[in-house]
Amino acid sequence: MLFRTEIYIEPTPVKITYNDPAMFLGSCFAVSIGEKFKTGRMPVLINPSGTMFNPVSVSKTLSNIIKGTVVSEKDLFEFDGKWVSFDHYTEFSSDNPDKVLEKVNTATRLANQFIGKAKFLFITFGTARIYRLKGTGSVVSNCHKIPSGYFSQDLMKTDDITGIWLPVLDEIKTLYPNLKIIFTISPVRHWKDGPHGNTISKSTLFMAVEELLKHSSEPMYFPAYELLMDDLRDYRFYDSDMLHPSAEAIDYIWDKFTGCYFDINTLNLWNEAETIFKGFNHILKTNDLSGLKKFALVMLMKISEFENKVPIVDFTSEKEYFKKFI
Repeated sequence: MLFRTEIYIEPTPVKITYNDPAMFLGSCFAVSIGEKFKTGRMPVLINPSGTMFNPVSVSKTLSNIIKGTVVSEKDLFEFDGKWVSFDHYTEFSSDNPDKVLEKVNTATRLANQFIGKAKFLFITFGTARIYRLKGTGSVVSNCHKIPSGYFSQDLMKTDDITGIWLPVLDEIKTLYPNLKIIFTISPVRHWKDGPHGNTISKSTLFMAVEELLKHSSEPMYFPAYELLMDDLRDYRFYDSDMLHPSAEAIDYIWDKFTGCYFDINTLNLWNEAETIFKGFNHILKTNDLSGLKKFALVMLMKISEFENKVPIVDFTSEKEYFKKFI
């Protein structure tokens, strides 16, 4: 007897390789999978404006990246001596507005350069609930812990989302015709909306994405939500907050992801790079000098072998680190 409903994902004909830069935008699930790309030293850019959850913020961020939008001080908000951008994460904030502008505009410029060569764009929606700054009505990506009285909230409708995103897909098709877009829905529940509110929100996202998949640019869909909620379907696969996926769940979804988008050669290369990553981050026993030297030589050999296969990957930091033990 089968005691779970395992999801089979048809492998895509278009594969991601080490020559195919990928951009991830959206909720924290985009970060989880994007970080796996980093582990394997694949060319990737993850949320250059910080984590975003709603479709409006993701759309605005993408449009700013495409246009190379330059932000000025009038676009910032000052509260309690802190300058913030409501389109960016808290790490961009500062008590000096010039520092905020430098961080924001540098991130946008680099993202604009990256998307010009990107082959894949992964979009993850987390919630259909949006927060607006009172007075301007603009949707914010992050409230920056500013009192709730400064904001109003609303739940988007399906037509609201498609109305925003269809023109974005048109623009991408025109400017980047070879860029493959993949939508996902984050399996992380927004519990502050309550169980019913979260379900309504996720359902709205699903209905919107279903319409967006009909676009002539032929976007794709990856079932991240279904893998956690329907395939794993057990609190053993959640983190301690019982909302976010555990490390084991992320690994399982990653296995499904690579089975869909990687060929065997790319997967083997990723596994080799992960070994180097783990070695670089391993806590070494400095009292065993001969063991350290042997370990360092093995890792340098692995790096050399990998660089011969994929010359574009830069292991300078790792090589300098391991050479210290020889």
